[in-house]
Amino acid sequence: MRRFLKAACAALAAAACLAAAVPAASAATAPSPDGATEARTTRPPAPLISLGAVNFGAALLGSLPDPERSPAGANDFTCRPAPAHPYPVILVHGTFENAYDNWSALAPRLKSAGYCVFALNYGEATPHALMKAVAPISASARQLAAYVDKVLTATGAAKADLVGHSQGGGLLPQWYLRFDGGAARVHQLVAINPSSHGTTILGLAHLANAVLDVAGHAGKPLGLDSPAAKDQTVGSPVLQKLYANGDTEPGVAYTTIVTRTDEVVTPYTHQFLTAQPGATVDNVLLQNVCPLELTGHLGSPYDPNVHQLVLNALDPAHATPVQCALLTAPL
Repeated sequence: MRRFLKAACAALAAAACLAAAVPAASAATAPSPDGATEARTTRPPAPLISLGAVNFGAALLGSLPDPERSPAGANDFTCRPAPAHPYPVILVHGTFENAYDNWSALAPRLKSAGYCVFALNYGEATPHALMKAVAPISASARQLAAYVDKVLTATGAAKADLVGHSQGGGLLPQWYLRFDGGAARVHQLVAINPSSHGTTILGLAHLANAVLDVAGHAGKPLGLDSPAAKDQTVGSPVLQKLYANGDTEPGVAYTTIVTRTDEVVTPYTHQFLTAQPGATVDNVLLQNVCPLELTGHLGSPYDPNVHQLVLNALDPAHATPVQCALLTAPL
């Protein structure tokens, strides 16, 4: 996997270098009471880019000079939701990722479809860290809660839709929905490869190694002792508390988009949810839609088939059949 990621990044080195050359201003960080940094508003968005010009590796390299960058199409706080799409979409990145490297394909796709799109950075161990989402799940959930409130205030919307990847589609928003008042502020959660019900430590090691290798930091500590990694490990106290009363919250619609070839959240069947009274769940196995799909954990947010499934979940009244394009770099 690591060798494949290196090759994929080399193929898109020119795109990554162009992205990295964009200048950006600095941002302040305010420590929270428990020591985790507060969620920050990311940089103003870059112009919309061609969806074919980026994958996870290229976007990760593009975020190296400024890990607070906004992905293209995201974080226009003057945006007001159109009647056709009344809920702003908030993108929530995964463990060891950031908003730019996680959402540089999906954010412009959603923006082009007419949505108000926002993406936060959260869960840093140190200011301006490249690899974010390592803080305790409960601390990151409070950051997400504050960000959702900020978006709702700016847009005037009654509720938001959350689209998350890995931790950002699994434990983090699920904790927010259950324990931090999120169920009253969220219309639906669309989860790509969510860390629901936890993963094995081997899966987290695969993820950390891949990100470090692409970023040119191979051989450095993996970060598997981070609070977020511990919280997402099968059998953790956080998992036991979160799912003690079932998987879902009343009034919220849930969609999971899962690939059988996920090498990070293992076993992949952990990602599916069971609906409790008052909630709905649509569990989608990618290979049931596109049998030849090979995309893995990091590649899914860059997969056009996944993009269409997300768009269909956000607007089921205008759902379009997935055309099953082949992802050229199934990271």
